[in-house]
Amino acid sequence: MAHKILRLPAVIELTGLSRSSIYLRMKNQIFPQSISLGDRAVGWLEEDINQWLERCIVASKSRGLV
Repeated sequence: MAHKILRLPAVIELTGLSRSSIYLRMKNQIFPQSISLGDRAVGWLEEDINQWLERCIVASKSRGLV
């Protein structure tokens, strides 16, 4: 199975969150953790981001916000 790695600009574009919001949510365990791509590079699995977005959509609709 091939995995697609998203770098931060793509994650920001997909989620609409700022860089600081992403890292704060990661710290609070409410956003997928990044994976190390090297000494100074990280990325996120596209599947993890899509699953997180789906959970947000379901939760929002179940609360009647959408």
